[in-house]
Amino acid sequence: MISVGEALAALFALVDPLEVEEVPLSEAAGRVLARDVAAGRDQPPFAASAMDGYAVADTLSPGAVLRVIGEAAAGHGFGAAVGPGEAVRIFTGAPVPEGATRVVMQEDVTRDGDRITLGDNIGASDNIRPVGGDFHMGEVIPAPRRLRPADLALLASMNIARVPVHRRPEVALIATGDELVMPGETPGPDQIVASNGFGLKALFESHGAVARLLPIARDTRASLEAVLGLAEGNDLIVTIGGASVGDHDLVARLGSELGMARAFYKVAMRPGKPLMAGRMGGAAMVGLPGNPVSAMVCGQVFVVPMLSRMQGLGAVPAPRLTARLAAPLPGNGPREHYMRARLGPEGITAEDRQDSSLLSILAHADALLVRPPHDPAREVGELVDYLPI
Repeated sequence: MISVGEALAALFALVDPLEVEEVPLSEAAGRVLARDVAAGRDQPPFAASAMDGYAVADTLSPGAVLRVIGEAAAGHGFGAAVGPGEAVRIFTGAPVPEGATRVVMQEDVTRDGDRITLGDNIGASDNIRPVGGDFHMGEVIPAPRRLRPADLALLASMNIARVPVHRRPEVALIATGDELVMPGETPGPDQIVASNGFGLKALFESHGAVARLLPIARDTRASLEAVLGLAEGNDLIVTIGGASVGDHDLVARLGSELGMARAFYKVAMRPGKPLMAGRMGGAAMVGLPGNPVSAMVCGQVFVVPMLSRMQGLGAVPAPRLTARLAAPLPGNGPREHYMRARLGPEGITAEDRQDSSLLSILAHADALLVRPPHDPAREVGELVDYLPI
């Protein structure tokens, strides 16, 4: 068996960043920026009012009376200068007229016809947003970066209509085993409903991939070969089950015969020891264990970082956070343990039951508490690592 770190290194060696494509800004959410992009304009492109009020040219004191000579609204500037003793009615976002040095808030003014009188609390702020106060032309958003909603708003404001991003990884998901039927079908007396593929598809797509559920591969060479043929053209093939050493675990036994160049087999972790990886034709291939929790944990720990690397985010493990234990833990064994856990006001608590078949426990958890090999017993209040899920 190899360590989790060694397995990750081998997995990263199987994949490279995918090619770059340009997509419309409206389709760039969640994509990874592949090249630096620069603003095509200043924002704001003119001095703009930060308030509804009156643009004035003087340094004025309470009680001053000014004549209103016009109006400036967003998209419609006044178009002339404002001078001493004059004011321009102005609205938030409108260009500040030439000659104006401040905007007095409308709440601080009394108006009578075309005359305004300044109140007693006009304040010290000029209420003007300067040219380029947000960003200047040429300022850069650096790559790589997974684009969030706020990033898209910023790119639009920079007048960038198309965005260079890495292509989304295409992942084929293959569940294996005679015991499986699809949700909605009626299982036989010795069968169960296939669940892993649906959880993994959602997990991978939440990290930028395009994931496809292929037909279930039955426990025959012909069936496995047929379904693998359907996976051709994908960047990554993920099989679920069949990676152990049982008589019916065809993925492990026949992988090399079917053209898989195996990088490793078995990882010193729980859940998820029977994990293998390699290359199948032009695609990277990962064989996940069939136990539901094992498959989901290995997808989080191993496949998600592979997807990040394929999208240009570097060869780095899933980031870990720390929390204080809210309940004690016994010593850990020789394998790195990813324990389903809950986060609360007092810290993190491992679930009582950690069997790798219990999806209900995984669905209840919001973290994987990580125990290093041979980690000693831990007491309440000690800091531990975890992965959010």
